[in-house]
Amino acid sequence: MKAPDGFLEAHLRARRDGGAKLLVPYITGGIDPRWVDLVRSAADAGADAIEIGIPFSDPVMDGPTIQAASERALEHGATPASILDDLAEADVDVPLAVMTYFNIVFHAGVERFASEARAAGISGVILPDVPLEEMGEWDPAAAAAGLETVMLVSPLTPEDRVPRLTGRAQGFVYGVNLLGVTGERASIGSMAADLAGRLKAVTDVPTVMGFGVSTPAQAAEVASHADGVVVGSALMRRVLDGEGPLRVGQAISELRAALDGG
Repeated sequence: MKAPDGFLEAHLRARRDGGAKLLVPYITGGIDPRWVDLVRSAADAGADAIEIGIPFSDPVMDGPTIQAASERALEHGATPASILDDLAEADVDVPLAVMTYFNIVFHAGVERFASEARAAGISGVILPDVPLEEMGEWDPAAAAAGLETVMLVSPLTPEDRVPRLTGRAQGFVYGVNLLGVTGERASIGSMAADLAGRLKAVTDVPTVMGFGVSTPAQAAEVASHADGVVVGSALMRRVLDGEGPLRVGQAISELRAALDGG
């Protein structure tokens, strides 16, 4: 099912403006033969949007858990085309955003990748290895396809660069909680709150914080300073340990309850 143009940002804005804290689970495409059931389970459990990772052999921003998830997906034969084909059949009512690296996009052909992603029902794309100044090849293809490009901002982003990134962001602004790669952490510290404050001071685009969020309590704490959270490694560790859609959905329900104050 092809979502309407602008669905990612419009849906997240509506949820936020209605008083909800946003929950964006991350799922590695192809990690398990039942992986699309993970997507459906996440939607049923209260996800506001779902980030889908398209595996890449050299994931520079991914920590050990997501790397292991990507390796497993590749061992199962996952490809960008197979993941998009699977998502075309997912039939969920929340927006989907794919995260991958530009090598994947370039290899497929920028216009082709954008068009096929949109046809598969994707609303947004996250390209963490493409800096703002090098979006020139991607931007026209994304605009033509109707894809929203999510931009990342880190604690080390210079102050004068933040409004440039947030001004370009569509869908949501992805705030990076911590320095380093993705992965579970025992604590988040003050960086997330500081960065969320910087972001919300310069943009009304939904601000969603990721990297290191592992527990419902952490999710609620981080979201208290922002519009919501991305949770990835903690969920993919469960899948790597053999848990299926039901148990992963229960974990997402617990995150949802914590964000809702339950």
